[in-house]
Parts: sequence; structure tokens; C-alpha cells
Amino acid sequence: MSETMPSTMRDRAYQIYLDFLETAENKRRWNIFNDVPWERLDSGKATDQVGDRVEIFCTEELYVPDYSSKALDLTRSVFGMAWFQTCWAFEESRHGLVFREYLTRSGLRSPAQFEALETGTFSKEWKLPFQTIRQMTCYGALQESATFTAYNQQRNKARDAGDQVLEAIFLFVGRDEAAHAGFYRDMLQLELIHNREETLADLAYVLSNFKMPGDGLIPDYRRRLASSGAGISPRVFLARVVWPLLSTLEISREEMKGAMKKHAPVTVSNARAEISV
Repeated sequence: MSETMPSTMRDRAYQIYLDFLETAENKRRWNIFNDVPWERLDSGKATDQVGDRVEIFCTEELYVPDYSSKALDLTRSVFGMAWFQTCWAFEESRHGLVFREYLTRSGLRSPAQFEALETGTFSKEWKLPFQTIRQMTCYGALQESATFTAYNQQRNKARDAGDQVLEAIFLFVGRDEAAHAGFYRDMLQLELIHNREETLADLAYVLSNFKMPGDGLIPDYRRRLASSGAGISPRVFLARVVWPLLSTLEISREEMKGAMKKHAPVTVSNARAEISV
């Protein structure tokens, strides 16, 4: 299933990954045991609704084995992208762990409840929503940015509620997601230089068929997003994810609308009612 890529693009992908890794190692690394202020955990601020939101985020992170194995299979011939996937898997695994620790340390979920959650999660398998490196790069740029937006909203909610532990958690995981989105944006810029028309076609196709990883895997996903306040609306998705991405890539709205009309049967205005991580 792995794809090939021109040598000049492979070299550039390697440099993009090195830049990503250097920033991660020098500026972004955080320690789940020492940097999260667990000593300030106040179970009185950990409401049932907070637990429902964090559980959705945690459940989606539990599919990291599927995300990483399938992405590695797709990108294994492109060193920079394959090694990014290994780094990505490590960082995402910490997100699932820190959410789990918050749920259990706060008393929102018992060990037995979490064991049941894991059993239900691992009984299903996530599959690649798109089949090429470039399409999955488009997906990654959108999905990671949407995840950052959702986490940033949750950080603000935790700050307003005075939950310093959850505020710190969403700061750290959100910062990772922003960096992941940045890697995919850089790769998309490379794709646009190499073949603009085909990249626009893929971006239009992915955008028209976009949904978050938990949609179709997590029971009652959309209803739970709406009731818990974990998701972001289509308007927010457009304003904080789609339009900034197009601006960064120097794709005009007119150019994108033309690509959507030509290559995508569904318009972005028909996006999901709620989008989470």
C-alpha cells in the first residue's frame, strides 16, 4: 500500500520533519508526571459533564494503534513522513494517557469503568478514510487543526471553571495538535508546488467528505458531542480551520470553490453538525 514520491520531495519531506522534531525537542516537550499540576486536582470541579467530554477525547486517542499502524503502512517509503508518524504516535499516546489519568484521579471514572471503555474501544477498528498520502495529508491538516480548536475551547472552559489541572492538560495537548497541523500544512505546501491542480482536487475531495475519527466508531458520537459541549460547530470549523488553512497555503476562496465544484459532490456548507477530536 506504500506510495513512492519523487526524490526531491522526499528530501524536502525529511527536512520538514527535522524542523518539526527540533522544535519539539527544544521547545515543546512536556512531562505528564511533572508538568501537570496534579497536586491541585479538585474533584469538586470535575463534573459529570466534564467527565463526558474528556471521555470522548480519551476514547478517540485510544485508537492510536490503528491510526499509526495504517499511516505507517501508507508512508513507509517516505522517510520524513514515516518518522513523523512514529513521533506523532508517541505524542498522541501521551494525550490518551493524560486524559485517562485525569478521569481516574478525579474519580470521574473507576478502573472497572475504564476497563469496560477500553474493551468497547478495542472491539472496533479504525480504517483510513482516504487512500493516498496526499489525501491523508489534506485530512491531517484539517483534522489536527480541528482538534487544536476543540482543545483550545476546552482549555478556556477549564480556566473559567477554575480547574487548573485540566487547563494545563489542554494547554499541553493543544500545543502538540497545533504542531501536528503545522507539519501537515508544510507538506501540503510542498504538494502544491509539485502539482497544484491535483492537490487542490484532493483537498476539495477530502473537505467534502471530512469527518473526525470517532464518527462511526464511538457510540452516539454526534449526540454526545452536542450534549457534552465537546465539539465545534461547522461555523467554527470554517472560520478557524478551513479559511486559515487556505490563507496559509495561499489558496483563494474562489480557487477553492472552483475545485470543490469540479471535484467534490458535496459542499463544505454540508459539514457535520458537530465536529470533535
